[in-house]
Amino acid sequence: MDYEKAASYWEEKSAASAGMDREELWEEMKKFIETHNTCALATGCGDFVRCTPIEYNFWKGKFWMLSEGGMKFHALKSNRNVCLAIYDAYTGFQNLGGMQVTGTASLTETMSEEYLGLLAFRKLPAESVRKLPQELHLIGVVPQRIDFLWSGFKKLGYDARQSLVF
Repeated sequence: MDYEKAASYWEEKSAASAGMDREELWEEMKKFIETHNTCALATGCGDFVRCTPIEYNFWKGKFWMLSEGGMKFHALKSNRNVCLAIYDAYTGFQNLGGMQVTGTASLTETMSEEYLGLLAFRKLPAESVRKLPQELHLIGVVPQRIDFLWSGFKKLGYDARQSLVF
């Protein structure tokens, strides 16, 4: 198996394809992001990998996830590089919608100004969150690259797969 050849497939295809204007592309990506609320968050360190289905919000240019805990934090302790996937159910090639976001994760201190800001954005009363039996940890992911495969791009005259590097 030629792993390098297989790995370079999309990069080579993208180099020869019609790319969208950056601002127009970002607007289409934000529409997709904001009409979904669940992703698969992939974390890893050493030989350990974890992929966690988790609810997210997109606020101030970041993906935000509240979590009681779990093994994803084992990986985040030593490796803040993450990937998250957002996607539609597959119903055929004419209706593709899937996005991979690679980025860097950070943890926000509980009840900090940023934490409280996200709670307000989500319309979650801070007092209710304080009363929970367990702490809710806040993970923020700054996107570094988004790869978006969406059939709608074809209707706009572009290749179905578009990428944006921040």
